[in-house]
Amino acid sequence: MNHQRYMQKAIDQAKKAMEIGEVPIGAILVHEGKIIAQAFNDRETSQNPLHHAELMVIEQGSQVLGKWRLTDCTLYVTLEPCPMCAGAIIQSRIGRVVFGAFDPKAGCVGSLMDLPRDERFNHTPEVITGVLAVECGQLLKDFFKELRERNKQRKNIEHK
Repeated sequence: MNHQRYMQKAIDQAKKAMEIGEVPIGAILVHEGKIIAQAFNDRETSQNPLHHAELMVIEQGSQVLGKWRLTDCTLYVTLEPCPMCAGAIIQSRIGRVVFGAFDPKAGCVGSLMDLPRDERFNHTPEVITGVLAVECGQLLKDFFKELRERNKQRKNIEHK
């Protein structure tokens, strides 16, 4: 399986998020070598805290396949999943998770904890980390740098 090629598709989704002012996190779901779902974070646009890219592709993929057990699917996501998304990965029985950048503040697939690989759960997907990590991390760095600059400019204008 060409993990870099699929991760690039997730990065493309993350770029779409960035274009509309969302945190640039993208995800795709692959089944039998085909992308069956793709999404990016849109919590700000939708004002829905559940609109993480991972959750949206899990939901789309379940609809496409007509089942909730996604054991024969691979989830690609640009950032290490948070606890909510890690839980959804376990509950949907995704067979493999591939992510780009680690998230030391909220990541639960190796950083803060490692939910998907905790053998106390009834499902433990294969996990592959660091695929195109530099590119995935750079998107986030660029986004937050630009956001800080905009906020700084806004504050400067307000103080005049």
